[in-house]
Amino acid sequence: MRIIPPSRSSLDVSFPMLASPPPVLVGLLMVLLAYLLGSMSGSLLLGRLRGVDVRKLGSGNAGGTNAFRTQGARFALGVVAIDLGKGAFAAWLALRFAPAWAWPALLAVMAGHVWPVWHGFRGGKGAAAAVGALLVLWPQAVGVMLILWLLVLIATGYVGLATVLAAASLPGWAGWWRAGLPVLGYCIVIALFIAFTHRANLQRLWQGNELRFERVRLLHRWFARS
Repeated sequence: MRIIPPSRSSLDVSFPMLASPPPVLVGLLMVLLAYLLGSMSGSLLLGRLRGVDVRKLGSGNAGGTNAFRTQGARFALGVVAIDLGKGAFAAWLALRFAPAWAWPALLAVMAGHVWPVWHGFRGGKGAAAAVGALLVLWPQAVGVMLILWLLVLIATGYVGLATVLAAASLPGWAGWWRAGLPVLGYCIVIALFIAFTHRANLQRLWQGNELRFERVRLLHRWFARS
């Protein structure tokens, strides 16, 4: 008896097509993921490996500046790398899967950095995470912000002041380069957010007892010698 193989069409099995999730749902998931990534604090993760909690040392902040003051340059470099990386990764994921939600994801990764769910909602001040995301979304702005940050730091020695002024320049650059109203709005929010998280620095600066890095005050040292 000759067995006739079944035709190809008889082997085909139809499966219902899986509907792609709504864009809004994907966007919200990207924002949530950005917040969770932001909650991975570089100083606290590396601090656990060293057996220290930088929030109990120095200024009590879990950012790169306090990490540098209390744990040294190599530790702080690792902290900054993690915090920049998580911001960049969050922005890249949002651009890849939900481009319209990339800027909200930037705000979410900043919020996670400041109020990390993994670390009792006590984190840093959001600047490094914001810069990491901006490196993906708007690298041109990071360049001019970095120049301004360095100029203020060299002139005054105040890291907090340099960070606040660099962030405050973002709306101006958005207007200068005609980035559009949505980007301008997000830049204003970022500037206000950074000013809010650095409010203690600004208060100490007003009272005249803000700490500063004397070694980076190159202009002051140059004028003192001349």
